[in-house]
Amino acid sequence: MTAFGRGLRRLLDGLYFTGGVFAALCLISILAIIVAQMIARWTGLTFPGATSYAGYAMASASFFAFAHALNRGAHIRVSILLSALGERRRWLEVWCFAIGSALAGYLAYYAIKAVYWSRKLNDISQGQDATPLWIPQTAMAAGAVLLAIAMTDHLVRVLFLGDPGIRSDTVEQSHGE
Repeated sequence: MTAFGRGLRRLLDGLYFTGGVFAALCLISILAIIVAQMIARWTGLTFPGATSYAGYAMASASFFAFAHALNRGAHIRVSILLSALGERRRWLEVWCFAIGSALAGYLAYYAIKAVYWSRKLNDISQGQDATPLWIPQTAMAAGAVLLAIAMTDHLVRVLFLGDPGIRSDTVEQSHGE
């Protein structure tokens, strides 16, 4: 692998890892919101929009985690079928990553479009928080773009290197247990 290829690989793996870190931070923020809501109830205060904020953080956590989970082999894959195919495994992976890349690109395009229109129309949430919707939608769009990049990355790796580069597969790890 060339120096450019190693640098690009480090950059992409760093992006996927950063998405995982953002997902973890979103999960921690959900915990903080829930604790703050509990304290507010115990003290007789109100925390308007707490459930909406927790929902935004959950959506953000999910979308930011997708690329990291794919890169780490945490997504469900049909490893038994892939192992049984032997040499033909590569073509099934090419087909799967091609479909996945197309769908992730489609999702990313429309997520970005939703952010654009929410911002342009000044769309706000229906809850007590009245949050401009483009703010939580931006996190979803960023995660969708990251997933599209990851799917395309793995497609290119299967096409040119013959290996998707997924580090560990949860199903294959469990065979020895």
